[in-house]
Amino acid sequence: MGLSWQQGPLAGVSVGRFLTDVPLPARLLYAEPARRRLRVRFSDDWIADSEDVVLLHEPGRYPVAYFAISDVRPEALEPTERITVHRDLGPTAWYTVRGHREAQRAAWAHTHLPEHATLLRDRVAFAWRAMDAFYDEDERIVGHAPDNYHRIDIRRSSRHLMVRAGTGVIADTTTPVVLYESGFAPRWYVQRGDVDGTALNPSRTTTFCPYKGSAAYYDIAGRSDAAWYYRDPFSEAAGIDDLVSFDPEKLEVFLDDRRLLPQPGQHVVAHGGDRNLQVGG
Repeated sequence: MGLSWQQGPLAGVSVGRFLTDVPLPARLLYAEPARRRLRVRFSDDWIADSEDVVLLHEPGRYPVAYFAISDVRPEALEPTERITVHRDLGPTAWYTVRGHREAQRAAWAHTHLPEHATLLRDRVAFAWRAMDAFYDEDERIVGHAPDNYHRIDIRRSSRHLMVRAGTGVIADTTTPVVLYESGFAPRWYVQRGDVDGTALNPSRTTTFCPYKGSAAYYDIAGRSDAAWYYRDPFSEAAGIDDLVSFDPEKLEVFLDDRRLLPQPGQHVVAHGGDRNLQVGG
């Protein structure tokens, strides 16, 4: 979730609320020091290497890392004539990023910040997909800049979970696994031994989560993408490796004989796939 995307408290579609009688602005931006060393790689070179990074949380967007301009290789940035206006932060200058090749409109800086946003002064951000990779110390990070407000907890359970499609039983287990993810509704996963594998028809759909990895889907009883699984997920999600989860919007999912109904945070806007998804050096 994070602060500002999906169901985050600053995203505009949060399931929670601030307990105050003072009306909050329709949009709230939040910036904070990352307090970690981040690096950017482009065209086989390190073009930014900084322990002075600010993370910007903007409603409806993933966090963006702003690097101190002094920690960016000067020859990597070529100013362009493109100027846009950010609705909250004012005029924004755009750069072509250069190395052995170039990426146009691949970096930007806010040039006339309002007084309340001076934390972003003399800083530049890089377009995530235009760069080769971003690193946190010596480990590659994927999807978006680090988010200190996102968490995953995976718990084993002894509750009774049953999944139906009409009169057919697709899954029946008393050893489900539940995944809690910041701001999202709980997701229940089932071991394959408790699933009717003949009901699972592989779908062509795949999605990517910056925290769990790549997911593949199944069609069930004519209902497209009604279940999914993560094969070889990232380490923080290893507890759901190759388990199957079922969409309560498309199937009848019962937990202790109570049907699970769609709830806020279940419909997730899929994150686009990153480039090469190998995490590490």
